[in-house]
This record gives sequence, structure tokens and C-alpha cells, in this order.
Amino acid sequence: MIIANYMATQTDLKQVWLVVSPQNPLKKKNSLARDYDRLHLVRLAIGDNLNLKASNIEFDLPKPSYTIDTLTYLKEKHPAHEFVLIMGGDNLGTLHKWKNYELILENFEVYVYKRPKYELGTFEDHESVKMFDAPLMEISASYIRRCIREGLSVQYLVSEAVFEYLEASSLYRK
Repeated sequence: MIIANYMATQTDLKQVWLVVSPQNPLKKKNSLARDYDRLHLVRLAIGDNLNLKASNIEFDLPKPSYTIDTLTYLKEKHPAHEFVLIMGGDNLGTLHKWKNYELILENFEVYVYKRPKYELGTFEDHESVKMFDAPLMEISASYIRRCIREGLSVQYLVSEAVFEYLEASSLYRK
């Protein structure tokens, strides 16, 4: 949320859409909560921040979700908007493994926030890639899920609303 807000307020972007993906082809489906639970968590985290928007656009797209398909669909569905892809430097290093990554680079700008301990790879200097020094943190969603599974507190790692919801639910618990 810190990075999303940074991108929405300290770059040329007007708003950041957080797309909840039902099935990332690079993740195990059973490691995630149900789609609508995750969408609810994103909405809770956003709260009343008008710079951020939760999107379930991938819920109706074919599974697994591929970024190029989502970006193309967004562009067709919302022609008045100009979409960019935001990713961490850890993903930029593996972009060459993504479906139709060449089309992403050809048709969309890619905003990259640096992540500690990750190589940026060959696309760091690509004309479509813009690098940003967003606040550096080594907190990831997988880290937060692991903490919850192990019964460790995630207070202050997530928004208060998300923390309260997670505490009252069985999401991500063993």
C-alpha cells in the first residue's frame, strides 16, 4: 500500500488500480485466499484513499491471468485512460519469462520500484521502463501470509482495518 500510494502521489500517475488476480500462473492457487476475500482485503486497505482503486477485472478473464491480456483488456474497456504496469525490480529481472513480454514493452510503460537484493536484468535501460526509488521495504505478501500461518502478529505490517479483519477471520491460518 505504501508503494501504491507512492506511485499515485509522487509520480505522474493520477490513480493506481490494484488488480486482484484470481490465478497468477507463477503461484500455487492453494496458497491464496479466495478471490473475493482478497478483493475485500484490498478494499479495506485502500479505505477512503481516492488515489487507489481495487479492481476485480481479472475475475471475468480466462484463467490463468496473464498481464498482457489484462493490460489489453483494460485498454479496450477504458480507452480514455492510459495504463502503465507497476512492478518491483524482482519482477523486472524475470520479465523475459512472461507471456508476450515484448508486447508489454512495446505498448505500455513499465514503472519499476527497486527492491533490495534483486538484479534488475536486461530491461533496466529499456525505453519503456521507468525506474523509481520508492520506499524500500523487505515486507512481502508471502511474508505476511507466513506470519499469519505461524501465529505471529502482522499488526503495523498491514492497515488497521486489514489487521482487525484478519484477526477475526481464519484466512491464511493452518
